[in-house]
Amino acid sequence: MRRLLIGFAALLALAAASPVSAATVSIRIVKSGFSPASVTITAGDTVTWTNADRVNHQVVSDRGAFVSPVLRPGQSYSFTFRAAGTYRYRDALEPTERATIIVRGPPPSVSLGATVAIVTYGAETHLQGVASSRRAGESVTLLVQPYGQASYAQLAVVQTTAGGAFDFVVKPTILTNYQAQFRGASSQPVTVQVSPKITLLPGRNGYFVTRVTAGRSFAGRWVYLQRRTVFGQWVSIAKYTLGRYSGKLFRVRPRTTTTYRIFMTINQAGTGYLAAHSGTQTKRPLRRG
Repeated sequence: MRRLLIGFAALLALAAASPVSAATVSIRIVKSGFSPASVTITAGDTVTWTNADRVNHQVVSDRGAFVSPVLRPGQSYSFTFRAAGTYRYRDALEPTERATIIVRGPPPSVSLGATVAIVTYGAETHLQGVASSRRAGESVTLLVQPYGQASYAQLAVVQTTAGGAFDFVVKPTILTNYQAQFRGASSQPVTVQVSPKITLLPGRNGYFVTRVTAGRSFAGRWVYLQRRTVFGQWVSIAKYTLGRYSGKLFRVRPRTTTTYRIFMTINQAGTGYLAAHSGTQTKRPLRRG
């Protein structure tokens, strides 16, 4: 009877024991950066970042594996890591603040990353990865999903080189997701964000011309003329509505030597694009005859 009770108790213990579940690791974003700055987790675990600072922050993977929205004080962002590897990331609003997440577990059948996760319209980035066979001559299918497209479509079939590595150049025209497939297995998706290209060119008699270029027209939308203060801050001093060809001709008359740029907010850039700014132009006061 005693043996029967022991056996029954053992069965109850096994029934009550729950399977090992995925864990959630918390990271705080504070004034000095990410805390902790390095964590090690297991594939399938989730990391939650919480903005514990008084200013906005944004979590961005160096290779496009994850990108959070801009986090206001008190807001959080979570991401589940399903593939092993080392994920380095930074604060997009404070680029010097960096951290690392190490994900343990079986290596993925195929990996994928982007050399540049945020590009200006017209610029290129490289999709790179490794097939688990580690052999040259293997076929890897690359899929693409631009913003607004309901599902992935085939982009290209690439051949691996030594060690199973592959490299493919792309020029996304809008926020775009990419994925690699190898022998029926898929990589973790990679996101590449796009900023409109803004040019600012000088003309005669104090005139400037600016133009915003991307995969859509920006006619009727507005941009801001900004000047740089002696403290290195950018201050908006004028707002211009873009014309038919997404451009604007305007004049400035600085009293002192001033450095300018054009800035477009994320709201004016529109869905699928980030905020953007032009290069700078320095203008001296016009000489009077």
